[in-house]
Amino acid sequence: MDTGTQHSSTPRVVVVTGAGTGIGRATARAFAREGATVLAVGRRPEPLAEAAEGFATIRPLVADITAEGAPEEIVAAAVDAYGRLDVLVNNAGIGNGGPLGTLGREVIGPLLETNLVAPVLLTQAAVPALEASRGVVVNVSTTIGQRGWPVGSVYPATKSALETLTRCWAVELAPRGVRVVAVAPGAIETPIADHMGLTPEQRTSLRDWQLAHIPLGRIGRPEEVAWAITSVASRDAAYLTGTVLPVDGGALVS
Repeated sequence: MDTGTQHSSTPRVVVVTGAGTGIGRATARAFAREGATVLAVGRRPEPLAEAAEGFATIRPLVADITAEGAPEEIVAAAVDAYGRLDVLVNNAGIGNGGPLGTLGREVIGPLLETNLVAPVLLTQAAVPALEASRGVVVNVSTTIGQRGWPVGSVYPATKSALETLTRCWAVELAPRGVRVVAVAPGAIETPIADHMGLTPEQRTSLRDWQLAHIPLGRIGRPEEVAWAITSVASRDAAYLTGTVLPVDGGALVS
């Protein structure tokens, strides 16, 4: 059961985007272990099926969050099936990009659409249901947005904007009983690096750079970020809003 079981016996309904792999998969499973019903959203059916394997309360939903009408369809899928929505986790993101001199609209556009526009529209669609349940929005950003980043600037810029939205929405939605928080992972073992277009040498160099800036001396695991997401979304965190929680092995403060 989740940490708020003592406050309510009603299982919470959670939507997690980008739930097929990495942090999203770990988060969907963490909520399910706590007793929640999870709508796991992603573009590819196979990873979603793998994420749901062994978890009767995880329901895969194949959807592209950037598609026209997708936000409304995702929220309706949760509310129509389960009658409520308690937590929205805006986790889906893409990390491709590059340094100045390599950027075109074909690169910048998808980054903005996936990492920024889609969370705005999905949250907007979810607010009425979240207001009814006095629910929570959890945005997944990155600590890269609060430091310099040697690989590409647009990706962390989109995540910094998501943190700004977190603070603004926290103030805007507080009168409606909706909390908004963000979790900012640092270097985590996820497949996102596979899609950044880096050569093996560049990936090794990047990993060495990351490790040199992490006081705990290791790369994080998706399950460690999932713990933070479920914690800030728990009913026991009812006085927490507008906060950005780094999960980065101390990199941000080093």
